[in-house]
Amino acid sequence: MCLSPVSAYRQVPSHAPPRAGSLASTSYGEVKYAGYRRRSSFTRRLERSREQEVEVKDGVKEGVEKCEGEGARVVIMTVSSLLHKNISLRNQADELQAQITKLNGRLQACNIPMDFNDPNSEESVNFPNKSLKSIALAVSITLLSIPFIFLKYVEYISKTRSTDNSKEEASLNKQLAYKVDVFLSVRPYSKPLALLVATLLLIGVGGLALFGVTDDSLADCLWLSWTYVADSGNHANSEGVGPRLVSVSISFGGMLIFAMMLGLVTDAISEKFDSLRKGKSEVVKKDHTLILGWSDKLGSLLNQLAIANESMGGGIVVVMAERDKEEMESDIAKMEFDFRKTSVICRSGSPLILADLKKVSVSKARAIIVLAEDGNADQSDARALRTVLSLTGVKDGLRGHIVVELGDLDNEVLVKLVGGDLVETVVAHDVIGRLMIQCARQPGLAQVWEDILGFENCEFYIKRWPQLDGMLFEDVLISFPDAIPCGIKSVSCGGKIILNPDESYVLQEGDEVLVIAEDDDTYSPVALPTVWKGTLPKALFVPNSMEKILLCGWRRDIEDMIMVLDAFLAPGSELWMFNEVIEGVREQKLIDGGLDIERLMNITLVHREGNAVIRRQLESLPLESFDSILILADESVEDSAIQADSRSLATLLLIRDIQAKRLPYREAKASHGRNGSFSQGSWIGEMQQASDKSVIISEILDPRTKNLLSMSRISDYVLSNELVSMALAMVAEDRQINDVLEELFAEEGNEMHIRQADLYIEEGEELSFYEILLRARQRREIVIGYRSGNVEKAVINPPEKMKKRRWSVKDVFVVIAEKE
Repeated sequence: MCLSPVSAYRQVPSHAPPRAGSLASTSYGEVKYAGYRRRSSFTRRLERSREQEVEVKDGVKEGVEKCEGEGARVVIMTVSSLLHKNISLRNQADELQAQITKLNGRLQACNIPMDFNDPNSEESVNFPNKSLKSIALAVSITLLSIPFIFLKYVEYISKTRSTDNSKEEASLNKQLAYKVDVFLSVRPYSKPLALLVATLLLIGVGGLALFGVTDDSLADCLWLSWTYVADSGNHANSEGVGPRLVSVSISFGGMLIFAMMLGLVTDAISEKFDSLRKGKSEVVKKDHTLILGWSDKLGSLLNQLAIANESMGGGIVVVMAERDKEEMESDIAKMEFDFRKTSVICRSGSPLILADLKKVSVSKARAIIVLAEDGNADQSDARALRTVLSLTGVKDGLRGHIVVELGDLDNEVLVKLVGGDLVETVVAHDVIGRLMIQCARQPGLAQVWEDILGFENCEFYIKRWPQLDGMLFEDVLISFPDAIPCGIKSVSCGGKIILNPDESYVLQEGDEVLVIAEDDDTYSPVALPTVWKGTLPKALFVPNSMEKILLCGWRRDIEDMIMVLDAFLAPGSELWMFNEVIEGVREQKLIDGGLDIERLMNITLVHREGNAVIRRQLESLPLESFDSILILADESVEDSAIQADSRSLATLLLIRDIQAKRLPYREAKASHGRNGSFSQGSWIGEMQQASDKSVIISEILDPRTKNLLSMSRISDYVLSNELVSMALAMVAEDRQINDVLEELFAEEGNEMHIRQADLYIEEGEELSFYEILLRARQRREIVIGYRSGNVEKAVINPPEKMKKRRWSVKDVFVVIAEKE
């Protein structure tokens, strides 16, 4: 019976050498002989398959010839059978050829030169040393045993020492565990490094073990070990107990390593995202404005900085406070204003820590604003002082200046002593207190200050113009069609700003001009125009009469306001104080604040105790007899802007209603024409007519509250938080402006005034603004704007200053003049 090639391949004679796959258990010569015989057997089978293929072809040919004699059906069946057999034989031949190629490759991998034509080549083939395989297996087992032996040894030493010395505080294994813990926690790359070492050890030990239990070379075993570590499913093709046991062990170690690696990567990514979310990443910026702290003034401050940066195409403002970054961003997003291409970056940190200051690039900021915290003024100023100390200790130094908001004027000297030339201070309560006094004595001045301090309209700018050198200041006044000069930064006076200088002052080389303009690039000097000066219609005479003023509420710096009022008011004036502070405690607080009641020259203090939001207690006051009433944000509620504003509004409405009820009806009827938008009998109309008799100034903390007051027109107001924010933003943009503001708010020097038009013009006279400006210079005053008698808002830095217009004596002018 003829055997197929496959069956012939499987019949191995009893005297045949072992298979080539058992290299580990045969001699080197047997490997050569087995390979030679198997190659010879495969060659003979291949030749036999080709002979059968020839026979098939001959059979096909004979079948075709028989088709002619026996019929088409028999021939077709025969041809189909022969073709099927031919294809089967061809496939078997291809399989045998592939196996031969595989065996040749394995022999070449073992570096065994085979020459099947040379019968003596069997003696030159050497088999891999069996002892080398055993050594590799023993080394791998030893390396695996070393950690366990070391741990047992440490445990044994620890027990021995604890027995010998009972006073030992920590055993050896605890000390070793502590050192490992310190290494992993202190070194930033200790965990990835330990994981890398573990991976390399696993690959090395696993490769040695595979080399000991398989027939592959060491390099192949190491590569195979890496594949088991990287993909645990690769060990499924292993054959034999030894290879399978080693491959499963390597795969199990690989799963542990990749699980730890995945954990490290996940932790690193989570930590990075958490750092970004909490604002712990570093800000890589320069020439940015840095704000340290958080308060109710932040919204107005950001708005002013955004307006100031609009002309430059936007800017960068970085806010760092001890709050969560997401909360800060959420609160800023709720603010109702346009950022005008200004980017606001929030970071969480403490301004007292140098590492946090470095995180916001404090050394590269062009200006640093330190906000006062809400609450106790002394505690807030103490924190501001520590912040200034931290800023002055920055290693790289500061490029910009520091603007510090303080709550108490007494702490200003200490902060400037610590900060030196780097620091500019803005005392919020002092500024607002003085501003309220000015506005109470000159109604309408609050709106003028709001326009000048903010960046939305006109503000102060200082710039040098060489073409003006040698020109009189009186001529400089009419050389800017789009700005109003207010002062000179004099080189001869050491860079001091001289506000409202003499008209005979001559500009020297290096002098700079202080102006009020819309922006720093919207004005420039032109050729000197011809302007008729004219003469003043009458001499300035402001009667210094006695006044009666009411202060509702209590501020922590109220003693400073009392001293300022004593300097401004005429002798015999009365200052009524109505608040909830007990009279005995009230006088002691004033004395502790530095007020000497006995030294008051012009005013007499009248104390009344009561709650300003209770109508019955307010009715006990002669409200209709006061020339001006100042409603202060009470100290007890100043931490909450909404609560303080609600209290101020309630007090304002109650006072106006009581005044309206006490005034005669004919006065209310006569005053109706001024505020004709409301009916005569309406309650708000009655309150408006009461506003003609006395001025009420309300201190407002929340800018949103001003809409209620501006629509009702029953009171003037001072936006304390917003005005302080405007001043901080202006000083941050140009620190020289702080000297101008300090003089305008000081007790001596120049200040803003509201003047009646009849001091400069006759009724119906047609004059240009330049002509009025030169007339005012005869009294050493600088007119910066005007307000027509039939409008509510003043115009600062009016356009078309050469254009003539008809003026009325009901108009008023805003001027900068010496304090009276």
